[in-house]
Order: sequence, then C-alpha cells, then structure tokens
Amino acid sequence: MSAPHLSIQDLSLRLGEKQVLTGVSLDVPRNGIVGIIGPAGAGKSSLLTCFNRTVEQNPLAHMTGRVVLDGEDVRRIDTSDLRRRVAMVLPLPVGLPMSVYDNVAFAPRMAGVRRKAELDQIVERCLVQSALWDEVKDRLDMLGTRLSGGQQQRLTLARALSTDPEILCLDEFSIAIDPVTTMRIEAVLVELKKSMTIVMVTNLLLQARRIADYTVFMLAGKVVEAAPTDDLFVFARDPRTNDYLTGKFG
Repeated sequence: MSAPHLSIQDLSLRLGEKQVLTGVSLDVPRNGIVGIIGPAGAGKSSLLTCFNRTVEQNPLAHMTGRVVLDGEDVRRIDTSDLRRRVAMVLPLPVGLPMSVYDNVAFAPRMAGVRRKAELDQIVERCLVQSALWDEVKDRLDMLGTRLSGGQQQRLTLARALSTDPEILCLDEFSIAIDPVTTMRIEAVLVELKKSMTIVMVTNLLLQARRIADYTVFMLAGKVVEAAPTDDLFVFARDPRTNDYLTGKFG
C-alpha cells in the first residue's frame, strides 16, 4: 500500500476557549476523492484549514499534533508554497476585484508566468475544468464580481486550479451552484483525481456517495469512522454513523 498523500496525526485545535478538533488522526490516500461528512459544528471545515495552515490567520488558534504532506510536516513548508500545493475553495465565492481572465491568471503571474500564450492556455484550461468556459469565453474582460453567485463560485474553483495543486480542498463547493452545474463539476472532479488528491467537505450525503472513494464521518471535533465509501454507507460499524446516514440527526 502506498504512503498517504496527507497524514493527520493526533491533531487537536482550539480557537480561544472553544475546542474544535480533538485527537484527529486520518490518512488521505493519493489520487482519489475523500469526502468528509457530519453535522454542523463537527469540525469539518476547521480540519481543512489545518491542511494548508490558513487556520494560522486566526490569532486565537492553537493547534497540536501534526499534518504531514508527502512525509514533511506542513509547519516546515513555506506558507506560499504550501498554499500553492494545497489549494482551498471556500463555501461562498471570494472573487478578486479584477477581470475574469485576471482572476485565473493572478496566481500563475505571481509564480512567474509572463508569456500571454501560456497564460491564455492556463485560463482556458481552468475555466473548462470548472465548467465555466462556455459561459464566459466571450467576456473574459468583465469584472469577475459581476458574475452570478454560482458563476463566481466556479471562478473561485478555476482560480484554485490555476496553481496546479497536488491537493484540492473543497468546502461545500456546490452550496451556491445549481444541481445541473454541480453534476458537471462532479464529473470534472472524477477526472481531476487522476492527477491530484481531492478532499471534499459536503453536507450532501448523496454527493459523497456518488463521487467519494473514501468517506470520513466527523462528530463533535472527532473522527467517528472512516472507510471506503461503499463500506461506510452500507456497513457502518458505529451506530452514530448509521444514525447520521439514516437522518436521525444532522
């Protein structure tokens, strides 16, 4: 069995007086989709912020334990490099106040890409991957903030893909997207997992069932159960997992 792409080891997180994560240990396999499910307040989104150290932007955060990326503790990796390698898409779109084109080209330019032909190729590829190209290809100069909410969310996804991340973290990416577009992006994610690892927080159980290869159930800041998706949904071992999956709480 190959080494995990990401290894979370006895991770605990406190935000001020609030204990958010407690003793989380989890291995994320390479080149697959990991779905993280659980009720609100389970710690799912907070866990993602530990992967690329965006949690450190909160002055109240105190983290113990380790997050290991390809054998290296993420605390030893330069944050700019880490956030290029581990990209994040938040639940609600956060567009840069610039054109659609420049939103996607921003990170490659910061990384030193200057040739317009190369930038054009990156922009088109990422907009295609985020199921947005057909809708914006004739108005790339338009402000990204003028797009609809669902389009801005897909633009955020395109921007995350522009860094060619090793790991793509999605925090309820479909919350502002219609069901048809959500299905299109899910099909894209299934293709993308051939070249990257995807960690997806979702409150849509059917979404996890459809596309996640491995599913993690969290409750009250702890991992209750983690297993291949079919096993977890059909043969849940912990009664709390079964209760959540059958709608007894959530």
